[in-house]
Amino acid sequence: MALLMATVTFDTMKFLEYLKLAGFAESQSKAMTEVYKHAFTEIFEKRDNQAATKTDIAELMLEIERTRRDIAEFKADTIKWVAGLLIAHGAVVVALVNVF
Repeated sequence: MALLMATVTFDTMKFLEYLKLAGFAESQSKAMTEVYKHAFTEIFEKRDNQAATKTDIAELMLEIERTRRDIAEFKADTIKWVAGLLIAHGAVVVALVNVF
């Protein structure tokens, strides 16, 4: 899976000012700003690591198509075997009827 890097814009200065205006001390404002910045970065990194890319989806579609072909091939083989067994069974029945 390919890794995508998201750019997250978080205006720390504006956030710091909002906290100060709300009555937080400067040290509290700085600490909260760092916590939020770290949390946002972590959230977006996790999201990017889990995001499926177009390449991932294309590979998955190819795998699904291969699986469908395999299933169709097995189905055809099964039908051939069943038909062969039915013919063999019929031949055995005819032979037994002729013997008895």
